[in-house]
Amino acid sequence: MSKRPFASAGRAVPLLRAGLIAGIVVAAAMYPLAALTGIGAKATAHAVEQKTNILKTALPAETSYLYAPDGKTMLTMFYEEYRQYTKIQDMSPNVQQAIVAAEDNRFYQHHGVDPKGVARAFVANSRSGGVSQGASTLTMQYVRMALRDSAKTPKEVQEATQQTSLRKVKEMRMALDIEKELSKEQILERYLNSAYFGHRAYGIYAAAQIFFSKTPATLTPVEAATLAGLVKSPSEYDPITSDQKDATARRNYVLDNMARLGYMSPDAAAKAKAEPIQLKLTNPPNDCASLLEKYRASWGFYCDYLKNWWSTQPAFGENRLERMDKLRRGGYRIVLALDPKIQEAAEKNVGAKDGTGSPFANGIVVAEPGTGRIKAMAVNRTYSLDLGENPNSSNPEAGPNVKANYPNTVAPLLGGGTLPGYQAGSTFKMFPMLAALNSGTKLSDTINSPYKYQSTIYDGWAPSNASGAMTGVQTMWSGFGKSVNTFFVQLEERIGAEKGVRLAEQLGLRWRTDVDREHAAPDKANKWGAFTLGVSDATPLEMANAYAAVAADGRYCEAIPVLSILNRDGTPAMYRTAGGVEREVAKPRCRQVVSADAARAATDAARCPTGDTPAKGSCGGWSTADSVRGTVGRPVAGKTGTTDSTRSAWFVGYTPELAAASFIADPDNPFNAVGDGQSQVPVEAVAKTLRDALKNQPVRQFTPPSDQIVG
Repeated sequence: MSKRPFASAGRAVPLLRAGLIAGIVVAAAMYPLAALTGIGAKATAHAVEQKTNILKTALPAETSYLYAPDGKTMLTMFYEEYRQYTKIQDMSPNVQQAIVAAEDNRFYQHHGVDPKGVARAFVANSRSGGVSQGASTLTMQYVRMALRDSAKTPKEVQEATQQTSLRKVKEMRMALDIEKELSKEQILERYLNSAYFGHRAYGIYAAAQIFFSKTPATLTPVEAATLAGLVKSPSEYDPITSDQKDATARRNYVLDNMARLGYMSPDAAAKAKAEPIQLKLTNPPNDCASLLEKYRASWGFYCDYLKNWWSTQPAFGENRLERMDKLRRGGYRIVLALDPKIQEAAEKNVGAKDGTGSPFANGIVVAEPGTGRIKAMAVNRTYSLDLGENPNSSNPEAGPNVKANYPNTVAPLLGGGTLPGYQAGSTFKMFPMLAALNSGTKLSDTINSPYKYQSTIYDGWAPSNASGAMTGVQTMWSGFGKSVNTFFVQLEERIGAEKGVRLAEQLGLRWRTDVDREHAAPDKANKWGAFTLGVSDATPLEMANAYAAVAADGRYCEAIPVLSILNRDGTPAMYRTAGGVEREVAKPRCRQVVSADAARAATDAARCPTGDTPAKGSCGGWSTADSVRGTVGRPVAGKTGTTDSTRSAWFVGYTPELAAASFIADPDNPFNAVGDGQSQVPVEAVAKTLRDALKNQPVRQFTPPSDQIVG
């Protein structure tokens, strides 16, 4: 790239002074003289105070990229301004030469402010009686863009872009300072990464992609001149939406200047001007609804979960708004924790009676014990913003024109969002059982469990069992395997219901309805007898991860959707713990919630519902989901759950490697009962998903509980 020599050091000071004086002259031509009183001194003082530190370090917004677990397959992007920062050595010299020819012919002669350009603007503006010509150099334009991009408030944005003499003079002063701190190449690099080219293309990388489906390194002189011509007025010279007459004229102006500056020969410029503008457009994806087509319908729910998770992470800002802004502007490289094999198994095995055309949502979430990484999320819905063909909601209170959530939806039906979830029934029996075992209760302790039991602690509440066959003396093995309500209500009374409630919270459950929050309050939790029967709402994401902690010997890990998150400079995204320790955001966050022996004992009892054989006890002859062991084909534990009138049905199952939670319910209308005929749908979804996900994997055994906790 040809360059012009800089002025000698001895001429620098006079040039700086000339630039400042000329800048104020231009300001005078633009605005009434009265407005300029004291403006130069004030603006200069302010600029000196502010200096250029922010401009030296500020980077423009950059697109964040979402990748499949292989770390190579780009799934979608997140951006407000589509931009990928590109080093100047990765740009074609054609690009660098074209932008100088288009915007600042004397870029390599001036020191940030061009006195000759200022003089020309002064003459032109005096003749026109207004502002017919500017005097902004590339450096001054960069200053303006950098101030705009680093602005944190609307007021700062306005100050950076408003047409006032104060802004102009300050801009000149900062341009002079910037040129003392940064080389011409550095300024040009930052300019080309900040400029707007139209069609949401910010920076030269995005422009090359959107207009020509290329990288900046491969742009020809004709393409570079076309893009450089857009910066002055992206809408006026737009070659996509116009007839290209204005765009071609502007491009040819740039080519002529490139020839005049010696960047190309006159013959080459004439030949280039004879070429038509040939576009090859690319529409870059943005957000989850634009996920790579192969994965959009199903992986979109996982992508949406990632966004909801991101919005809760303090590492990315103080509130949801700041965190989402970071996602769209921070230039992150995010790799999902989703496992394609497990996801495929989950997608294949979910489905209510009518598939995606059913008002009943059947979904499944698979978590990894010991890490909290979510390996799969699937539901019998299509992830889509287009609800046009959806029927009306089944909820009579929703109104006549409210669409149902099927077959298309983007609602977070599997958890991770703001929806409360679904009543989880007897899957909640895990929490008081685990709390009891952790408090010293033995697996073999017996409780006489009548068909109906009237509680004195819970103000005369009298729950009953689903079947008279459950009546009799039960242990934890048989009580859990048969799902004996009166056994667990009495167990809850012995330890205090609050212990089960608090343990559920430690395992990741959150109370999202007013009723649940009221019952879970410290002054009322001990009276929440129905807690063990699963009257609270929960999401499959929460339940899969809670049971994963039991599979991991009582070690709970926060649910996490990522394998890695890298900053724009390639370093891992970090956060500071409450104890002041720096940790990677994408690393598992785990803590021991109950003893390993208590968790192993709970697992031994939880083998009974599945038809598996516990290591230490007897299941009492029958169970609620005895087909699961045969389907999975390896040691498996879990629990069924249904609500009154089978409005919803659940199954949560786990092996040492994976935990999966599945539900079936009508998200639009919780009173629309799924019926007993579909209560086995979640059971089969979990059993078949675990079977397919673990196919050809070595069989792992559960660790038996100690004799001490067995009793």
